[in-house]
Amino acid sequence: MQAFFDAAAGAPLHPVARQALLAALDDGWADPGKLYTQARRARQLLDAARSATAEIIGVRPDEIAFTPSGTAAARLAIEGTRKGRARVGSTVVHSAIEHSAVLHAAGDGGVSVPVDRLGRLDLDAWRAAVGGDGVALAALISASHEVGTIQPVAEAAEACAARGVPLYVDAAQSVGRVPVPDGWSLLTASARKWGGPAGVGLLVVRKGTRWVSPYPQEDGPDTGRDLPAIVAAAAALRAVAAEQAAEAARLGPLIDRVRAVVAGVPDVEVVGDPVGRLPHLVTFSCLYVDGEALLHALDRRGFAVSSGSSCTSSTLRPSHVLEAMGVLSHGNVRVSLHRQTTEAEVDRFLTELPGIVADLRAEAGVIGL
Repeated sequence: MQAFFDAAAGAPLHPVARQALLAALDDGWADPGKLYTQARRARQLLDAARSATAEIIGVRPDEIAFTPSGTAAARLAIEGTRKGRARVGSTVVHSAIEHSAVLHAAGDGGVSVPVDRLGRLDLDAWRAAVGGDGVALAALISASHEVGTIQPVAEAAEACAARGVPLYVDAAQSVGRVPVPDGWSLLTASARKWGGPAGVGLLVVRKGTRWVSPYPQEDGPDTGRDLPAIVAAAAALRAVAAEQAAEAARLGPLIDRVRAVVAGVPDVEVVGDPVGRLPHLVTFSCLYVDGEALLHALDRRGFAVSSGSSCTSSTLRPSHVLEAMGVLSHGNVRVSLHRQTTEAEVDRFLTELPGIVADLRAEAGVIGL
């Protein structure tokens, strides 16, 4: 059976989520906005899901909105804050390694703040940027989705607070994995990252934040929601929050082993912060190896991994994250583990990887360089 090592893109559905989804399909199909019996039951399920999610995130239930995806939540966070702070300006300050959805929403007028070679935010440059004129919002990913480096959210939040700039945190890779520091004004996440179903995003807007919905008056972030999926997402989040410490303690040593073994393969560089990082994710770059060929070779040997780079033969565009870090942006592999990952799967991967890399280099005629 194939070992699935791409939880950063989407973790397998948690068993608790599956159970909740099936139950909600029978009990939560009605429109929660209506007044009849079935609708009132649907409303109870929605309110319970909102309350459970708010408790885990550490916010009020009325600060929570469910969206069709994490991408939609990110767009709402940025567009809504820009609309709410239109008198201040429209500039979005962001790190150079934000998710592409955030960069797209920020637009060409955004101010990009650099990171170092480990993917860590330049705090001095950040402080200078958020102190500029016309800044409507600052956006900082809580932990890199490509290399796993955890960002200094608390320090960035202090700098924003000193300038009266709201901080938006993309916590897609952190929620359910590691605690997210406080101090932010807006936060988004995606249920599929923590083992919930696809099609559920999370938007949190703290009270006091000047945010105006970009939707028409009769609509809102919750409009068109998939209630059974929301119920399942909340159930999965509660389950993974309870398992968070134990899973970090289990997966962390497995990732440490991957980092150590991979670093011993000739001309392979492990990228990202070796200390301040997510416990389930590692990315490495293989010199003299075509990244797409490496992913296909691993897939044939039973390993589902993704690239730490978006560069493929169809796009010919390397990852903006790896470019910003100044590391090799070709021949990258991202390994991200989940609750079903076994030690045996990791051992088999580490046994076979050196030979796969060597074979690809031999095919390309780069032996002995």
